[in-house]
Amino acid sequence: MKTKVVKIYEQGSIDVLKLEEVDIKEPSANEVLIEHSYAGLNFIDINQRNGTYPLKNLPTIMGMEASGKIKKLGSNVTKFKIGDKVTHCMNLGSFSQMMNLNENKLIKLKNEVDLKIAAAATLQGLTSQYLLHHSYKLKKNNTLLIHAVAGGVGQILCQWGKKIGANVIGTVSTEEKEKIAKKNGCDFTINYLKENFYEKVMEITKDIGVDVIYDSVGKDTFLKGIKCLAPKGRIVTFGVSSGPIEPININTLRSFSGSIATGGLNTYIKNSDEMQKNADMFFDMIINKDIKINIDHVIRIDDIKKAQSLLERRLTTGSVVLDF
Repeated sequence: MKTKVVKIYEQGSIDVLKLEEVDIKEPSANEVLIEHSYAGLNFIDINQRNGTYPLKNLPTIMGMEASGKIKKLGSNVTKFKIGDKVTHCMNLGSFSQMMNLNENKLIKLKNEVDLKIAAAATLQGLTSQYLLHHSYKLKKNNTLLIHAVAGGVGQILCQWGKKIGANVIGTVSTEEKEKIAKKNGCDFTINYLKENFYEKVMEITKDIGVDVIYDSVGKDTFLKGIKCLAPKGRIVTFGVSSGPIEPININTLRSFSGSIATGGLNTYIKNSDEMQKNADMFFDMIINKDIKINIDHVIRIDDIKKAQSLLERRLTTGSVVLDF
């Protein structure tokens, strides 16, 4: 049996992306064969392709997130049946129409969840879940600052934070993204290209600062962000889209009992039961219409170069989904 895949033989520009057909084996004892309907496009895909994140084995099939239905079962599989709707993330090789995957790496979806939404939001939703409930347990009336609030994770954090009852400040780079943030319930937006976000945060909070910062930007925002923290405040770094964070003297935080946390999704999906529980919490929010996923583009897998170019040049204001 053959399957369509997106493959690279070396890391580099979008030109290294190759659309090919390859043979796929029968699932092993603990695997299922998934027929993907959609795949999600994320910045991790860009970083893996361009070399920011080195890949150990080349050539390789790309992609880290997809959704579909189970087509075949391995002999020892107990958690799923043929026809089940499933989603998964952080599994390299997801840009494949057919994929074998260990059952412990899969999330079972309720029938009410649209596969397109699942492909757009599994990675971002699980990231938001651990940020809000583990890295810093957000509470009602907390004030939080979200960098890139109009991005995929930022939009979910904003909506979920408002549902919890927090006050949300978000940074954006354009008027269009400001409108998106406001639509998601963001209380205050700061255009960091026109305004000093530290000064604006302190103005908004009447010089108190924020309880927590969720920072996926890194180099350009982290050190200034620390100055925005309230007493006992925490900055959570979970991405470095602007570059690596410079070294910091930990004593900078001591005077106000501040703290730094780092986040990596793999820690929270290593245990399959924990992953399913966290995913259920997130997708129930979608089913209940507490969170709305903004899909900006649905692009055929054949146009993967166009899709990655849009994301890499920051020309998207929502999720990009690849259609098989």
